[in-house]
Amino acid sequence: MLAFLCKQLHRHIHSLWDGTDFVSRFFAPRAGVPEDPVTGSAHCTLVPFWAERLGKTTLHARQISTRGGELFCTLDGNRVRLAGQCTLYLRGELVV
Repeated sequence: MLAFLCKQLHRHIHSLWDGTDFVSRFFAPRAGVPEDPVTGSAHCTLVPFWAERLGKTTLHARQISTRGGELFCTLDGNRVRLAGQCTLYLRGELVV
């Protein structure tokens, strides 16, 4: 049943956003994040999930928050590679 629903969702997404394999949104209000505009860390789990269901290792994703974002994702063995435009929100130095 899940496989059927995933295929139906994928067809619907393709009809709304040409060439997009999956869409996402991320909310964490208890952590003080009403909605994260584009969440790379979440896509590190979403990419393997959708890659297995769609039978492909290169995926085009959209996070459909208000600002929105487009990610070009590759499942490379046990790693996920993400590419796309970004917005610098923090610069700093970490001393270990």
